[in-house]
Amino acid sequence: MRSKTAETRLRIVDAAYDSFWRFGFNRTSVDGIAERAGVTKRTIYSHFRSKDDLLAAVLVRYRELSAERLKHIGDRMPLDWEGLIASFFGQLKGWATSTPRWSGSGFTRLVIELADLPGHPARAIARRAKAETEVWLTKKLANAGARNAQQCAREILLLTEGAMSLTLIHGGRGYIEAAERAAKELVAQRV
Repeated sequence: MRSKTAETRLRIVDAAYDSFWRFGFNRTSVDGIAERAGVTKRTIYSHFRSKDDLLAAVLVRYRELSAERLKHIGDRMPLDWEGLIASFFGQLKGWATSTPRWSGSGFTRLVIELADLPGHPARAIARRAKAETEVWLTKKLANAGARNAQQCAREILLLTEGAMSLTLIHGGRGYIEAAERAAKELVAQRV
């Protein structure tokens, strides 16, 4: 059974995760996190030295959730490359369509928000998470028979990030569909 301290810390991390996701890092206040977590600001600072330390804890937790999400996505994918790509983008489209106030990748949004802070520890955590996604997709594509699977994975992730950004800008899901078509053309040339 978890200790009260561990439960409080997790409640703070979950409240911060939700706040950072909804409002961004800069627009989230420690007071708002405390209110959302049902603790005092002093309690937050007894667990975390700063808002930046809290962000690092949130990103570690988010990486765990992201790994779980990738496993869930991967478990639902067919083994052939065309079905794999259709499933990958179909699940992205489903996420974008079914999530109220969908705002794309939290890691990407955060790094953009911290663009003027290249040494910020959150950027390194986000970079590792994106690299893990690339390795995951590389393995999936290699198992599906794609030649140069790492290059294919990188190109598909570029299409994915662009599709998420343009979907946020324009509001339609057509960019995800266009990215899927482009990804299929890329891989078709390499199988």
